[in-house]
Amino acid sequence: MEYYVIGDEDTVLGFSLVGVQGTAVADEREARTAWAKTLEKREIGIIIITESAADMIRSTVDRYLFSESFPLVVEIPDPGKKSTRDLRSLVNEAIGVSL
Repeated sequence: MEYYVIGDEDTVLGFSLVGVQGTAVADEREARTAWAKTLEKREIGIIIITESAADMIRSTVDRYLFSESFPLVVEIPDPGKKSTRDLRSLVNEAIGVSL
């Protein structure tokens, strides 16, 4: 099972440094295309998506967050936004396993 990230260029670059592939998106069309292509890849088990990218396709993301069981979706804050939780705890909560 692999991770995949959808978000802004900085987020995708940061995740690529630790070996996670991803797609940078800047508008709704790009976000929809990235989401659809990610779902086609059966080896992807966890999709990490930034809040702004998720907002571009909110109804689609929410359907997977609240009703689909696979792949798991982890929504993370955008770079520069303050969050009360770190990325590790967000991922741990989503997958139910401590990393």
